[in-house]
Amino acid sequence: MSTTRPFIAARVEEFIDRRIEGFLRGLGWREKVICYTGYGSSESIRVLGRVVLVPNRARGGLAKATEDLIKRRGFRNFFSAACVRAAVTITVGDQVVTAITDRGGYIDERIRNLQLAPGWQQVGVRSRTSKMASADVHVVGDDVTFGIVSDIDDTIISTWLPRPMIAAWNSFIRDESARQSVPGMARMYTTLLAEHPGAPVLYVSTGAWNTHDFLSRFLKRHGYPHGAMLLTDWGPTNTGWFRSGMAHKADALLQLTRDFPHISWVLVGDDGQHDPVLYANFAHVAPDRVRAIAIRQLSATEQVLAHGTTSALPEEQDAEADTPWVEAPDGRGLLAGLRALPEPL
Repeated sequence: MSTTRPFIAARVEEFIDRRIEGFLRGLGWREKVICYTGYGSSESIRVLGRVVLVPNRARGGLAKATEDLIKRRGFRNFFSAACVRAAVTITVGDQVVTAITDRGGYIDERIRNLQLAPGWQQVGVRSRTSKMASADVHVVGDDVTFGIVSDIDDTIISTWLPRPMIAAWNSFIRDESARQSVPGMARMYTTLLAEHPGAPVLYVSTGAWNTHDFLSRFLKRHGYPHGAMLLTDWGPTNTGWFRSGMAHKADALLQLTRDFPHISWVLVGDDGQHDPVLYANFAHVAPDRVRAIAIRQLSATEQVLAHGTTSALPEEQDAEADTPWVEAPDGRGLLAGLRALPEPL
């Protein structure tokens, strides 16, 4: 017998989160809105964020310095709790919209019937008792036909860590100065976007939302263009125990075709996991939405760290698409390959 009730693990997780939330509210913890970068068009925007409970602000120079270090290193993520099904108010110009967070405290709200000018806009978000927070939203012009979708780990960030350890590193030791940018990738993105004014770049990753601040600082530090990040929330879903990273990326790509039906994307990834297969499948489904596929080739050492062998997985090597396809070990080689395509980008 079919049912619309969420998977039992999701119900248990929400039950526990509600109990933790109630306990921490009793200790005087306060609500805080964390805003993520959003995107949209002149008619509709997507606002992303999260409402959490955090301890009261530390007082005194040493206490504040300690708190800032903890926040930067990532431990603060484990000293906050989701505000389950919390009411929020989103202000876009003169329009005010109310929304409800999901069972993880996340905000993912689409606001329609707008008339926004292309470019970067700011949206105000607040919960019932929090201060107003400001979210950046990239409004893409209706005449834009070019965009970039990029993976993150091993595509623009050299992790040099076994895949199972990346999450722990990002969560606990995540100082962006300790991570290296893949050579030439930032320049490739800025060069392509400079040739297409107003075009968006979106970073799609299987990483958790609690790494958003670290990733934002990393991108800014290494000169990557500002853009929305589509991350995920680990843990149980409404249908199973764990989320599928590949499904998350596939869903994100399909959503972008609906949000921007006039844009044809350059898809950038690496051959360490499933990007070649994912992008090839997407190009077969929506060939008019993919302008080119650019795959960064990992070194033998990076391949071992990614999946345990010295070469790309067989299914990644066999991935094929009629869409223009280039491969290179860094951004300089990928840009040269894109430049050499028969049809210019």
